[in-house]
Amino acid sequence: RENGLGTDEAGFVREMQEQRNRSRNAAKLETGDWVELRKIERSEFLGYDKLEAEVQITRYRKVLQKKKIYYQLVFDQTPFYGESGGQAGDSGYISNGDEKIKIFDTRKENNLIVHLSEKLPENPENSFYAVVNGENRTKTANNHTATHLLHAALRKVLGGHVEQKGSLVNAEHLRFDFSHFTKMTDEEIEKVESIVNDKIRENTPLEEKREISMQQAREMDAVMLFGEKYGETVRVIKFGDSVELCGGTHVKATGQIGLFKIISESAIAAGVRRIEAITGRKAENHVNEQIKILKNIRETLKGSKEILESVTELVNKNAELSDKLDAFNRESLKKIRHELKSKMIADNGINIITGIVEVENAAMMKDLAFSLRGEIDSLFLALGAEIGGKPNLTVMISDNLVEEKGLNAAKIVLEAGREIKGGGGGQKFYATAGGKDITGLQAAMKKVLSYLDVNRI
Repeated sequence: RENGLGTDEAGFVREMQEQRNRSRNAAKLETGDWVELRKIERSEFLGYDKLEAEVQITRYRKVLQKKKIYYQLVFDQTPFYGESGGQAGDSGYISNGDEKIKIFDTRKENNLIVHLSEKLPENPENSFYAVVNGENRTKTANNHTATHLLHAALRKVLGGHVEQKGSLVNAEHLRFDFSHFTKMTDEEIEKVESIVNDKIRENTPLEEKREISMQQAREMDAVMLFGEKYGETVRVIKFGDSVELCGGTHVKATGQIGLFKIISESAIAAGVRRIEAITGRKAENHVNEQIKILKNIRETLKGSKEILESVTELVNKNAELSDKLDAFNRESLKKIRHELKSKMIADNGINIITGIVEVENAAMMKDLAFSLRGEIDSLFLALGAEIGGKPNLTVMISDNLVEEKGLNAAKIVLEAGREIKGGGGGQKFYATAGGKDITGLQAAMKKVLSYLDVNRI
């Protein structure tokens, strides 16, 4: 903040992302000219009151996007909601008895509601009967109303500083971005959930005010989105103490939502948090799945009533065993390293160590190679191992040998890896290979040493 001016960082990030999306889509979108059948200034939306209506196509055009062709249709009136305000557009179909055209999405373009279809009706001049996918609309309405209840609950629990910074509402879930500077605690999340579910159980009816003035909306203390452009008249959606300006679709009463469950809470920008949540049957299924997991854990723990105590004990035991295993592996590597060093051959200024070792994993092989490299100058190390039933090959070469002898570990393991029906790579001084044929490991080791012989001549 400087000279009384602040920066809306979240808003800037959001607008930049939207601009990137617009640019990306524009680059991949080719549209034909509109074919106008009937002249209208704007599409009339009927979807607040009905999901079916008789319509006429007023204009259409062909669209090519990502090598796929579809059509944009505009009707004189429509029950289909066009994507806006964070709410996804409706889907459904139009029919005239002779043919049925699927509408897979609906969007807004200026004052027009544009319907997307994969094909154009044979006779677009005819009248059609438009039908919205009622199940998806209901689920979307559940999630949209739940978003309003969530917003009000967040302001109650966290404080009046909470403002909506973005949202996404569709039939599957809801996402709500809001201003808050710290991670929500488990207790705060639980309290917000509880408030929303209390409002759902109260079955509070929808109070809707359409086409009212901004002054009337302010007198109702309606929440307005900062930076949002509103027309001369607005629509107010009220559920109890939740009052917001909104053009989306909602339930007739909150009881229709059924159940509300927060799935995650996270940061998306400085001072902006994001909540993702689900409602209705999906929330019920999620809760049942969590209960099933707890039941399985209880059964695994042989009926212990104190699940948390038992799990904590298991975690501690696992950590203890892990520490013991690490200590055992360190001791094992120490012994292997000692044995390999005892078999080292010094030849023509090169300290050669080779052998097939027993290690648990590739990380142990790497630790072994780098520890020997740190201890021995002019080292040429070739190690083989069977890890998880598969052959593994490691080559480590001191830097001076790479420069003076022209040795290249990456090239060596690439060739030797063929002996184990595999491949590998890495750097000039260190490289590894894995394969499928464990019987070829000895041949692979000989292949590695043959490169050394060539370069020693």
